[in-house]
Amino acid sequence: MSPSAAPKALAAAQVRELIAAGGELALLDLREEGTFGDGHLLFAVPMPLSRLEMEACDLLPRRDVPIVLCAGGDGDDDLIALGWERLARFGYTDISILDGGLAAWAGAGYEVFSGVNVPSKAFGEFIEAEYETPHIPAAELQAMKDRGEDMVIVDSRPLAEFETMATPGAIDGPGAELALRIHDIAPGPETTVVVNCAGRTRSIIGAQSLINAGIPNRVVALENGTMGWHLAGFELERGKTTSFPALSGDGLERARACAARVAEKFKVPEIDTAVLDQWRADKSRTLYVLDVRGADEFEAGHLKDARPAPGGQLVQATDRTVGVRGARLVLVDDNGVRAKMTASWLIQMGWDDVYVLTDGLSGADLATGPHQAHIFGLDKAKPETVSPKELAAMMVGGGAIAVDLTDSREHRRGHIPGARFAIRANLPGNLDAIPGKAKIVLTSTDGVLARLAAADAAPGMALPGRGIRVLDGGTAAWKAAGLPLAAGFKDSLDDPVDVWYRPYDLDEGNEVAMERYLTWEVGLSQQIERDGTTRFRNFSK
Repeated sequence: MSPSAAPKALAAAQVRELIAAGGELALLDLREEGTFGDGHLLFAVPMPLSRLEMEACDLLPRRDVPIVLCAGGDGDDDLIALGWERLARFGYTDISILDGGLAAWAGAGYEVFSGVNVPSKAFGEFIEAEYETPHIPAAELQAMKDRGEDMVIVDSRPLAEFETMATPGAIDGPGAELALRIHDIAPGPETTVVVNCAGRTRSIIGAQSLINAGIPNRVVALENGTMGWHLAGFELERGKTTSFPALSGDGLERARACAARVAEKFKVPEIDTAVLDQWRADKSRTLYVLDVRGADEFEAGHLKDARPAPGGQLVQATDRTVGVRGARLVLVDDNGVRAKMTASWLIQMGWDDVYVLTDGLSGADLATGPHQAHIFGLDKAKPETVSPKELAAMMVGGGAIAVDLTDSREHRRGHIPGARFAIRANLPGNLDAIPGKAKIVLTSTDGVLARLAAADAAPGMALPGRGIRVLDGGTAAWKAAGLPLAAGFKDSLDDPVDVWYRPYDLDEGNEVAMERYLTWEVGLSQQIERDGTTRFRNFSK
């Protein structure tokens, strides 16, 4: 397809047929995450137009994969047109659009889902209902603590989330690490293991992982996680960094035995590198090679075509890593435990082509360092730049105004003083609200998004000589130069709809938002049933 060709328009019923067919399909919603969270198709992957160049290559590795673009259908045709034009320019050749967008989908009587990571969240509710995963309320956990019972509390979230708020006494053991580390965390069978997250999904999946693994301990999920703990009137700890202990030889052997049982029960298939090489050469299928270890381990050495996908988060937010339903997924780690445990969950979620690489990292020519995503068009994005100190000087007396394109959550935590928050997809129109003749300097976390956005912004500068510049290195460079940051959110050019705010991200009304969130999670089971397009699997029947 050339950029001048017209995309195919599909009716809502046709898109639903594609979803139900189960073949490879990338259903992409081009709206900002916050708007997406207000309502979307179940299997839509959020890929905001603002970040398309940065995310498309990782999420859509095969250029001829069938793609269906969607948006709200309420006057956002330009969003679809721009998204289609860019993807076609990047080399994607099979692009369709959902005619009429979300409005047409709803008008056809199909389910509309709110929130984010919905398939994963709904899956957690399915697992609790089908397997009757045991759970305890916050008050019971507190009573156990008061009685001095032999127990450990393990938080199954990544460390950054754990630091935000944690149940007192908990240690961090993210997702796929649970089955690997539990024998060192709770070496004796008499210790009760309590698993929690912020809400429900990772508590349920984490607890059921240990039950599936067959550890002899009593295992329970903390009902409603840290939000449930807070709503019950108990204090949370903040800033904690207590994590799992080092892996012992005995712990590893016991974990391997557990993972082997899980792999047998859930029929986890394995392949070797020779097969993987064949699949790498197969251009008819989308392939994701996903390293399910922690970030530090990934950076120390990984397969050259692997992407970091820590196992717990891969199950919790599959749509953030895998953009193509029906694709092949090959999971990699160094000892098989995390890969097998993660694969077992993806298989239960309905993924048909999930495999574990048996020889893992052995004998491979490994790459080091963090993952470097290919960013379309970055090599051609060469705007005029200014250094942090130059920008600071320009801003004195109003000679320049910084426009911050980073996400609004990050902007609230710290931004260049006086910087105006804006959403890239709304450029250049949102710049019209900036009065006067001050120079416009775009910034973002590391400057990459700002570089890409500079070409979008330039047409909006009608005043001669005003121009568009980019802060070299972004806000990170400003901070590194020792320049001050401001917190809060005011004088924005756009509403903060670029991210979906979690209840504990809000400045006020947190408790009401938590109650609403937990009710939403529980209610997903019924909504999934009405939708009828999921293929969750129960291996106990």
